[in-house]
Amino acid sequence: GTVGDIESLPFLEAIRQLRLELGRERTLFIHLTLVPYIKAAREVKTKPTQHSVKELREIGIQPDILLCRTEVGLGPEVREKIALFCSVPVRAVIEAPDVRSIYECPLLFHRGGLDRLIQEQLVLEPSRAIDLSGWEGLVRKIHEAPERASIAVVGKYTHLQDAYKSLVEAITHAAVENDAQVQIRWVESDEIEKQGAEALLRSVGGILVPGGFGERGIEGMILAVRHAREKEVPYLGICLGLQCAAIEHARHAAGLARANSTEFDRATPHPVIDLLPGQAHDGEKGGTMRLGSYPCRVEPGSRAHAAYGALEIRERHRHRFELNNRYRQVLADSGLRMAGICPDNDLVEIVERADHPWFVGVQFHPELRSRLRRAHPLFREFIRASIAHEAARRDR
Repeated sequence: GTVGDIESLPFLEAIRQLRLELGRERTLFIHLTLVPYIKAAREVKTKPTQHSVKELREIGIQPDILLCRTEVGLGPEVREKIALFCSVPVRAVIEAPDVRSIYECPLLFHRGGLDRLIQEQLVLEPSRAIDLSGWEGLVRKIHEAPERASIAVVGKYTHLQDAYKSLVEAITHAAVENDAQVQIRWVESDEIEKQGAEALLRSVGGILVPGGFGERGIEGMILAVRHAREKEVPYLGICLGLQCAAIEHARHAAGLARANSTEFDRATPHPVIDLLPGQAHDGEKGGTMRLGSYPCRVEPGSRAHAAYGALEIRERHRHRFELNNRYRQVLADSGLRMAGICPDNDLVEIVERADHPWFVGVQFHPELRSRLRRAHPLFREFIRASIAHEAARRDR
């Protein structure tokens, strides 16, 4: 939040009291503050930082370190000015400039001396010398990796890309593990309904349909799934992406022309996606959502099994509607493999197509468990397949 907002006052008061209870050697105040650059005047403005620190001091909090968000380098004179009016040492005024990747920040803060300041103020004895050479290698991979691929993210909220922040980071992690640079092409599913899938997706290496709620843009997502299936473009569907894959398969491969989810069409004669038994009477979403970590039994020989290297996994969920078990057999008979089942309640967690180079839909959210040094297996394999598809298309 912002210092001065009424919503943050209870938290700031708790922080102030914590310093009194624990003492200075067990607490440290780091204030992240904006130092705007006025392009027309070519001038850095320190007043917002001075003012926010003044507000903190009135509450009873004196920052120990200032991290200054900035578009340009601050220079020694600006840092000295901030230090003087904010009552911190000059070496505790640390730049946090704009960077191409958030993973550059640890390197910048190390060069600015942030880690050493924290050690000193908390009286910590380092167990070994700091070595960030491995991290530097990861950052170089992000910017300089030799392989390239483009991924279309077909969503309902692509105009607000922070809504997919975890997804973007998972793609970055998988790209690093594949020595690749991945360009994300944001495609609003509404636009596919207007322009068609071929116009917007013809040149991508892979298609990803993420989670979402509500009816808007659903037909565009289903068209994207059909394009991925028919053109053999690598596909990863997450949550709603699995449900759209099941609907598309039911309509165009299983002969259930009006198949749908009851979330979008309560009168559908083929509710291949439906509420769990016992939830039909609940009108609100919140309390009936399936949240948290659940086990999944992975089918031997499936693509999911090859990716995970395990037959038992756990993944995190956030959804309400499920693949309707009454349609499992008809979908399986027409080519949609049920590759992962939750043993707790016999629900489908993973679907695949055996007749496709790489086509996987999951009901859970694998992006939430991905890390830069340990990309999620499904994202890793999806990006690998997308790189191969794009390279093959270039060679044709």
